[in-house]
Amino acid sequence: MTQTSSPSGLSIPSEVVRLKEELEMRDQLVQQLSQELFRLVKGNQDFLPTPEVSEQHQQEVRSLREQMHKLEEQVIFYQTQIEERDAQTQHLHQTNQELTDRTRMLEQVVQELPRIYKEKFAERMSAVKDRVAKIQQENRELQAELQSTTYRLAMRSRRGTSNLDLPTFPSEMLGKNSMASFAKATGVE
Repeated sequence: MTQTSSPSGLSIPSEVVRLKEELEMRDQLVQQLSQELFRLVKGNQDFLPTPEVSEQHQQEVRSLREQMHKLEEQVIFYQTQIEERDAQTQHLHQTNQELTDRTRMLEQVVQELPRIYKEKFAERMSAVKDRVAKIQQENRELQAELQSTTYRLAMRSRRGTSNLDLPTFPSEMLGKNSMASFAKATGVE
């Protein structure tokens, strides 16, 4: 068997032996340092907290716990307020949406009102126009009848007054003197 050499020029088994020795020496140093540290800590009371310092720390911890408790109460209070405001915001948002929908509906109604009024007015005017047309027709018929009667009266008056057909009223209705001048003018006694 041939021994190979390491980069430092030593053979591998001799290098392993050297590394083992270094490792043992380090273990011994660690052991010694640990013992020395333990002895120093055990012998030196400065490393242990004094009762006054411990009492002070406990007081600070109590104070910090009280502050933390107060902060937790504030957080709960603010969370409650936030939830209430969120509920109010939600309610206002819903109310706003309802009012917006109602406004749109009213705007639509307002836009349709002229057309609706026009239709209703046209329906009512149709009845009024029919009635006016009927009255105008009756008026024309009455005008024609009046002209016809006027024409007949004019023709009779040309022929003579004796053939005039005037209505006669009872004397009780007219009174004694009211028609005397009319009776003289027509020759009726």
